[in-house]
Amino acid sequence: MAHPASLAGPQEDSTIELHLPSQLGWERAAMDLAAGVARRMGFPPERVEDIKTAVSEATTNAIEHGNKSEADQKVLIVLAPERERLEIAVKDQSETPFPAAGPGVPSIEDKLAGVSNSRGWGMFLIRELVDEVKFTPSRAGNEVRMVVHLKPSHTT
Repeated sequence: MAHPASLAGPQEDSTIELHLPSQLGWERAAMDLAAGVARRMGFPPERVEDIKTAVSEATTNAIEHGNKSEADQKVLIVLAPERERLEIAVKDQSETPFPAAGPGVPSIEDKLAGVSNSRGWGMFLIRELVDEVKFTPSRAGNEVRMVVHLKPSHTT
């Protein structure tokens, strides 16, 4: 007996777009949307929290650092649920490419001692919370593309 594809889970062409003004507070809408999609896909609660945090960090960076909190500049969030993964893109409208994300781990000791700035923590958190991430700086808008794989909640 064949199973219809429509019952097998989200389809590859079912993308969701959210356009947000570049004002702090709107990152919560992006978090809530990503969490709802992740729950619908069957992600366990701890992975939903990881997704929420990663989306919040990426959206906040796009608002503050990309679009410089200019309300007329939009942040685009695109969620693409597939059978075994959720892809999330966060894009600003900045004409200034953001600096490439360094591979290092920010030092909490340096931050507390005041010898390090606070930059780099959002990108570090995103890399730690998702399975794949790509930071693409561009004069047409910076993009953070994240992928989280749906893993079975039980082992067989």
